[in-house]
Amino acid sequence: LIGLFVWNLQKRAVRQIPCKFMHCFGVANKRWITFQHLNFLKRMYVTQSSKDLSQQAKLKPDPVAHPVLEKKHLGQEKTVTCELRSVSPLHPPLSETSHRKDLATAVGAESKEKQWKEMKLQLDDLPGILARLSKIKLTALVVSTASAGFAMAPVPFDLTCFLLTSIGTGLASCAANSINQFFEVPFDSNMNRTKNRPLVRGQISPLLAVSFAATCAVPGIALLTLGVNPLTGALGAFNIFLYTCCYTPMKRMSIANTWVGAVVGAIPPIMGWTAATGSLDAGALLLGGILYSWQFPHFNALSWGLREDYSRGGYCMMSVTHPAMCRRVALRHCLALIGLSTVAPLLDVTTWNFPLVSLPINLYISYLGFRFYRDADRSSSRKLFFCSLWHLPMLLLLMLTCKKSLLESEDKSNHLRNHSHTVEMGLP
Repeated sequence: LIGLFVWNLQKRAVRQIPCKFMHCFGVANKRWITFQHLNFLKRMYVTQSSKDLSQQAKLKPDPVAHPVLEKKHLGQEKTVTCELRSVSPLHPPLSETSHRKDLATAVGAESKEKQWKEMKLQLDDLPGILARLSKIKLTALVVSTASAGFAMAPVPFDLTCFLLTSIGTGLASCAANSINQFFEVPFDSNMNRTKNRPLVRGQISPLLAVSFAATCAVPGIALLTLGVNPLTGALGAFNIFLYTCCYTPMKRMSIANTWVGAVVGAIPPIMGWTAATGSLDAGALLLGGILYSWQFPHFNALSWGLREDYSRGGYCMMSVTHPAMCRRVALRHCLALIGLSTVAPLLDVTTWNFPLVSLPINLYISYLGFRFYRDADRSSSRKLFFCSLWHLPMLLLLMLTCKKSLLESEDKSNHLRNHSHTVEMGLP
């Protein structure tokens, strides 16, 4: 009986275990939810009742901190926290006020230094300023090309006429360059290449610049007209007008300014030829054609590296508006130099040695022109520009060494006259 009673109790206990387990889980679950609610209500009560509660901001640590520097960063955080908690005094100490006064005076002095100041003209600086106003390097190139034209003329060399031609051409070039800078002051100030010119920086007044241009133009044209011949003086006056009144305003209107500027550069060797001979012959036009074609690879390569400057200054250049045409025209005129060198002996200006000895340098500049046309980068443009700087004097020097002698030209002219005379005698 006792065994049956124990077995019956065990059976009932096994049956009631799942029910008791579920009951305990439900009670625990209810107690857990009740605890969370009580905790939430407690936090809400604390945040509403404690008005003095505030949050303290801490500096954000570095994203990557070395373990060795960890203590140092903690020390910095503590010092910053202490500085935030400390209350600043109402009146700063005397040292801080004096330091602020020193800073204010230093800032005022810097602002005064940055302000525009009137630049006083000194007589010692005047020659250098006038040289930059007249673009002395460009003027030297103009005089050298005029001298080459004078030396290439098939007439005896006259030293007095040569000096008068060189001085008059130089004065005319100085006048044209000075007037050009006078007109382009507001545009040159926007370009890095021209922002340090005398008129832009205020080193010289516009009235003085115009007076200097007039002082150069009038004696220069008078020397060329009265001392040389009227044809050379007329060419000099026309070149000043073409450069100042046509080329200068066209730089902001059309890309045709490059062709007009090439004509301006081609006139000085023609002036040298006419000063020596007094007439405009085929040899003068040949020299002018060589200078005309040489200027396109020279200037187009230069303007390619200054495209940003020209666009900032408001100039209408081929390199800015028509980059493909800029490279194509440069290559075309590089090849034209070969043809013009071949024409020189046909016009009795040089011997047949000149096309042969000038062929290597003409082929080299044509190769660089092709590289510039193909690559269209700053490196190729710089190589072409620097090649043009030595190509022109080398070509003119070779032309001068291969010049036909005066006796040969006289013999040929006498032979032609005798031949024409015999033809006339043979006619009935």
